[in-house]
Amino acid sequence: MATILEMKKRLPKEFVNNLYEMFTPGTVDNILKGMIEKRYTTLRVNTLKYNIQDLMKYFKEINIKFERVLWYKDGLIIKNVNEKYIQKLDIYKKGYIYIQSLPSMVPPLILNPKEGEKILDVTAAPGSKTTQIANLMNGKGYILANELDKMRYEKLKYNVELQGANIVEVINNRGEKLGEKYQEKFDKVLLDTPCSGEGRFTAYDVQSYKVWSIKKVNELAKLQKKLIRSAYMALKPQGILVYSTCTLNKQENEYILNWALENLNVEMLEIDLQLKEAIKASNENLDKNINKAIKILPSKNTEGFFVAKLRKKTID
Repeated sequence: MATILEMKKRLPKEFVNNLYEMFTPGTVDNILKGMIEKRYTTLRVNTLKYNIQDLMKYFKEINIKFERVLWYKDGLIIKNVNEKYIQKLDIYKKGYIYIQSLPSMVPPLILNPKEGEKILDVTAAPGSKTTQIANLMNGKGYILANELDKMRYEKLKYNVELQGANIVEVINNRGEKLGEKYQEKFDKVLLDTPCSGEGRFTAYDVQSYKVWSIKKVNELAKLQKKLIRSAYMALKPQGILVYSTCTLNKQENEYILNWALENLNVEMLEIDLQLKEAIKASNENLDKNINKAIKILPSKNTEGFFVAKLRKKTID
């Protein structure tokens, strides 16, 4: 296993320097340690087809050890088998369960979709959050799930069908254009935006950090502003927008929120979810309300993630 010192040498220098600008040395060490450790496989039950009690009973019968997720009743942390083993099970092949990282389960919970609502998932592939939203709505309502990349769009369609999420309509479009096309049509919008993926950096996968660069971060930040404006336009007044990334830097997280607060008619809302790996977002030299967002730090159980909840204000 790599050491923290080795991890510092492996990762892009500018990325490591950026960590030290954002966090205390002790927190940086914990983040790097989280990138070194092999993470447990985590999953959720697909409540459109199955239930958590039957799933736990079945896992006990076949000697799969698990732990309940404290903040999500339908999530499990698998302790003694890996992802490939789970993928061989019939319950996986039939879409009874969905392998998904724990922080990826957070944005749909924060969105808190209700039966009968109209929901937009702006950048939806591969469908983890889309199908989870359908679960939370008990399969009643309407979800428009968009994906630009054609191959990822096909993967999204496949997962939606396998999970039996019949309330989902899948489209292949530019997320930046959806706001104009669907002005004020949705009760809630999820924008899990394309990002530099810093929260997913791992010691055992060079590809996870090989293509990272400051230039790429800045390019993505420009796209994220266009996407959040589009998401805002598609939202009804008083509607809820959840913005999330799987990255750690401020350019794609806090700075995007600050831009949104300055340029869009939105307000930040508190996130009422207790995760031990989560810290408040930094509002240093920014709008004071930005610390209502959370930053989830990499650990044995979680990837790094960022989640913010906003409400579209009614124009006076």
